[in-house]
Amino acid sequence: MPSLLEIAEHNTHDDCWVVIHGKAYDVTGFLDEHPGGSAIIMKFAGKDATKKFDPIHPPDTLDKFLSPECYMGEVEDEAEEEEEEELTEEELARAEMVTRKPSLDAIYNLTDFEHVARHTMDPTAWAYYSSGSDDEITMRENRNAYQRIFFRPRIMVDVSKIDMSTTMLGCKTSVPFYITATALGKLGHPDGETVLTRAAGKEGVIQMIPTLASCAFDEIVDAADGTQTQWFQLYVNADRAVCRKLVEHAEARGVRGLFITVDAPQLGRREKDMRSKHFEETTDVQQEEEEEEKIDRLQGAARAISSFIDTSLSWKDVAWFRSITKMPILLKGVQSVDDALLAAEHGCDGIVLSNHGGRQLEFAPSAIEILTEVMPALRARGVDTNKFQVYVDGGVRRGSDIIKAICLGAKGVGLGRLFLYAMSTYGEQGVRKAINILQDEIEMNMRLLGVTSIAQLSEKYVDVLGLKNGRGVPEDYLFREVYQPMALPRFKSKL
Repeated sequence: MPSLLEIAEHNTHDDCWVVIHGKAYDVTGFLDEHPGGSAIIMKFAGKDATKKFDPIHPPDTLDKFLSPECYMGEVEDEAEEEEEEELTEEELARAEMVTRKPSLDAIYNLTDFEHVARHTMDPTAWAYYSSGSDDEITMRENRNAYQRIFFRPRIMVDVSKIDMSTTMLGCKTSVPFYITATALGKLGHPDGETVLTRAAGKEGVIQMIPTLASCAFDEIVDAADGTQTQWFQLYVNADRAVCRKLVEHAEARGVRGLFITVDAPQLGRREKDMRSKHFEETTDVQQEEEEEEKIDRLQGAARAISSFIDTSLSWKDVAWFRSITKMPILLKGVQSVDDALLAAEHGCDGIVLSNHGGRQLEFAPSAIEILTEVMPALRARGVDTNKFQVYVDGGVRRGSDIIKAICLGAKGVGLGRLFLYAMSTYGEQGVRKAINILQDEIEMNMRLLGVTSIAQLSEKYVDVLGLKNGRGVPEDYLFREVYQPMALPRFKSKL
């Protein structure tokens, strides 16, 4: 049992120990393999790194990446409580906003959750969740595109009974939307993705489990009620043995769909995230050390956890995935008609039209816009769109957006950020409230549109001319008020 004094002596690049949850680990051999770089570990060399470790890493991370001999034993004596750092004016103001946040009864739409999150979340967490790539034009366009589509309602229809249930990949669900995969849930809530799991189970909503979750995969599955449907989003690891293990384990645990992310061979430049991490963690000395090591540590949380992603992923790999699983295989991140057709030709079970929430390629088309081109092309090619299913995500904030996508041929619609904001501000009850808001909006819009079931929705109920001629709402007031513009560099504090 090593003591804290003994552990403190192991504080160099050639001899580095850290403490996680009262256990000491020798991470010397792992420093240069750490996806986030060695500098962040060295910051805690010889010290307790638990507080930094927990929000980003699943609890089984150490077992996966460190060999048993790296475990040096439980710490003999407890760490002295660190003196609390004096809060800055910004932190004090944010803490006050937490005490003043609106009651859940005062939340009327999903944008309300984003508004509260912006003013109450930890700045680093907010920057990671809210950031888009480059100038964030694509992220904003994802929202604007929906406002260029108008309805064609019918009247004098008996709409006394509304059924918004449907099936996705053969699984029954209470609503035509699902909670899509989003990384690092513990940045927003200490229980992480399991909050989403519990809420999804109680409301009959499908959840997609992310590869880069803060919680361990089994934690998320164990939090399910035993009857709810879960899917698995996969970032393809360059080590195919790792991939196989993840996929086979997901299938063994009852996951009903494999969604392979195909739009992220390299993660985009999310400058809000990058700027937040730089301002918070980089000192002049650390920066000099990193420049000497030729390490770029300014890329934010996203890039720090994603260096394992295989940049060689190609169409030939679809057959390999088909050989290792019986789960439906869908490609997540399709952004063109040609690739949608290729996915069908290669035997995929479907696709998700998505530009990663505007976090990858700047000026990528919005999913709803591509949907209007993909569905006619698939039908013209003779593809059965009941078997080859098309999903969309990105930019959705209202039940009316979901209905528009379903009318245009989407089998279901994914939402990510907005559920994170609800979770971060009001926990499980917040997520359930967000789901209920969407349910209420969908029910109302179906009645006003003159339909009683999801199956009745079709292209005849929408006018998409605005997508081509630019007609639309010139400004979304709620979105404008909540959206945080890109920041300029912050000056250093006065000496």
